[in-house]
Amino acid sequence: MRTETVVEVCRISKSFGRQSRVLCDVSLTLKRGEMVALIGASGSGKSTLIRTIGGLIPVDAAPANGDGACGVVRLFGLPMQENGRVTRHAKALRARTGVIFQQFNLVPRLSVLTNVCIGSLGQRRTLLGAGGYFAAEDKRTAMRALDRVGIAQLALQRGSDISGGQQQRAAIARTLVQRAELLLADEPLASLDPSSSKRVMNILSDLNREDGITVLVSLHQVEYAIKYCPRTIALRNGAIVYDGPSAALGRDFLNEIYGEESEQLFVPGFDAPAVHAVSTLPGEDVSVPATTVPSLRIASSPAQIDARQTA
Repeated sequence: MRTETVVEVCRISKSFGRQSRVLCDVSLTLKRGEMVALIGASGSGKSTLIRTIGGLIPVDAAPANGDGACGVVRLFGLPMQENGRVTRHAKALRARTGVIFQQFNLVPRLSVLTNVCIGSLGQRRTLLGAGGYFAAEDKRTAMRALDRVGIAQLALQRGSDISGGQQQRAAIARTLVQRAELLLADEPLASLDPSSSKRVMNILSDLNREDGITVLVSLHQVEYAIKYCPRTIALRNGAIVYDGPSAALGRDFLNEIYGEESEQLFVPGFDAPAVHAVSTLPGEDVSVPATTVPSLRIASSPAQIDARQTA
């Protein structure tokens, strides 16, 4: 069993301005091979947490009287951030980390193939790729990645000429070319229709199961967390209010955590399954009743979270 810690977040907070605290004393760990959902209502801090883990925005500096473990983000055992600064290890760690955004981030005028080849730039010592010149082997690798996500036939089309779901699959193919070991997906389904959303989640699940890629995916609707992710971390007002099996995420339980905001997390007519397979690593399979409420970091009440936010 692989137990290597891929992501370690130690008591990080993030503020924008003096009054707006988006993350509050957040700690979590991800083991190699996990597929974990990050859920929460709009404004709960999901995107900010994804971006801080990826080293895209700095966390707040630890208080002067705090211990050395405050405000640290480690990937693969090396610090990505500490004491409010992105570290010198960031470039090497980003090369091992793929980030997928809801905006797709393809270059519209470039072909899909070239957009995917861009994923190899972090592995290159020359600037040829920056000028759009890629070796034949890079292009073959990109074509294999496009074939894996089911859009090889679109390789020569411009990025602006394909659908949103196809653009998101191209973005995933780019992370394959990058050879990412950790995949951070920031609401990758936000702009997609249900059919495209299911296809993207199937691809992410396949990469996790077959390649052992560690996946943290933020989702706005809990049905996808229950179906695809054995473990879910729930945020409210920038704090973790639940970290445990996705099987426990029924309506009543989420209503206790989020109150009226819980309705944002379900699609109309959705009912959580009674039993769901839960695992922490590929190959494990443990059935957990959906009515079980595990004791893995559950806040006592939303009121306590609000009090902690303003403390």
